[in-house]
Amino acid sequence: MIEHDEPATITSGAIENLSHRPRAIRPGIRLTVRGRSLKLRRLKQPPTGVFRLLALLGPGVIASVAGDDAGGIATTSVVGAKFGYELLWLLILLTVALAVVQEMAARLGVATGSGLLDLIRERFGIGWALLAVTVIVIANAGITATEFLGVAAAAEIFGLTRWVAVPIAAVGLWALLLYGNYFSAERVFLAMTLVFLAYPVAAILAHPDWTAVAHGALVPSLNLNQEHLLLIVALIGTTITPYQQLFQQSAVVEKGVGPQHYRAERLDAYIGAIVGNLIWLFVIVATAATLRPAGMTDITSAADAAHALEPLAGAAAAGLFAVGLLGASMLAGAVVPLATAYSVSEAFGFRKGFGLDYRRAPMFYGLFTALVALGALVALFPSASVIDLLVGIQVFNGLLLPIVLAFILVLAADRRLMGRLANSLAQSVLGWLTLIVVTASALLLIGSQLLGG
Repeated sequence: MIEHDEPATITSGAIENLSHRPRAIRPGIRLTVRGRSLKLRRLKQPPTGVFRLLALLGPGVIASVAGDDAGGIATTSVVGAKFGYELLWLLILLTVALAVVQEMAARLGVATGSGLLDLIRERFGIGWALLAVTVIVIANAGITATEFLGVAAAAEIFGLTRWVAVPIAAVGLWALLLYGNYFSAERVFLAMTLVFLAYPVAAILAHPDWTAVAHGALVPSLNLNQEHLLLIVALIGTTITPYQQLFQQSAVVEKGVGPQHYRAERLDAYIGAIVGNLIWLFVIVATAATLRPAGMTDITSAADAAHALEPLAGAAAAGLFAVGLLGASMLAGAVVPLATAYSVSEAFGFRKGFGLDYRRAPMFYGLFTALVALGALVALFPSASVIDLLVGIQVFNGLLLPIVLAFILVLAADRRLMGRLANSLAQSVLGWLTLIVVTASALLLIGSQLLGG
């Protein structure tokens, strides 16, 4: 036992023994191991109360709130302006579905210590892994582009050209993830979600008809014309986006969460799903209560959507909307390329993670860099209406979602893989019902398009 503060030389075996007897060394002692001086420090007490709850929030909240991105803001604004409160019931059901799916992704990471694409390659073979990678890369490249389109739209509201704003945003995100680490980046992402608090306040100040809101949330109504189907699939795509599951599972693995901490990750996933979709509910309510009565049912620009914040900010509504749009775009602009880099690295067995530098994980950082650069380039040369492009990408996500969901459901139900954390009967039923509804919606939309409405 070492009882003094003088330098001492110990062997690796002694360190192993001391690790089982933490009280044998006083905090503050300096040890010399093979010529290197180490200082032991007293561990901080774990947080309690509300601070303990805040400490639990992480990948689940980030993944779900990152879904509240530029494309999501465009989609829910159009839904509120065109259909009022009609589709709120669908959003309620999608919140339950999102909670189930995100919890499954977190549980897969906790039980296996592997990312989704790792598991797909090992369980189904390289051919299925290539299919999953192709779907993910195509979808996420499109989403990344929409995030930088959101940055450009927010900058133009402030009178700043996209030629300045987009490159600055791209370089900033790249530097954050290249030179930071997961835990510092996680705190930055969480702080950026605070910009969404403007939407609940705006919805309340707009004095909506709360009876109509409750009716829309509790009484399903379904119209199968082409316009409704398009926005239903877009709402599904923006609520349960494939990159959210990828990021959730990979981030849990990156944090090294074990089965003993599964309950904390489950709570994180549930809170994230609820918080993320509450934002969408208030965006729909705010736009339905402001834009629809004013006859602004055809939203063509970010400035149009900004009018929904006028009850809160008045003449400053556009500026406040721009801040929210910028924060949403930056958050998802980091998470989407990151989730894609994790997935591709997992599929092919490349090294990945924040703990490595560019030389040791060239594919991981290289793909992240390429997606950010491509997204920024597309945003500098948009070829269509920004709102149409943003909504269109969400529709595309909704069409591709069944493929990712099917893999998650099969893997999460495998008891040889998951052990005691395998899906329960209730989890399997809810998961497969989600897959059936999502697939049916996608097929109905495709059929409607092929038949001309």
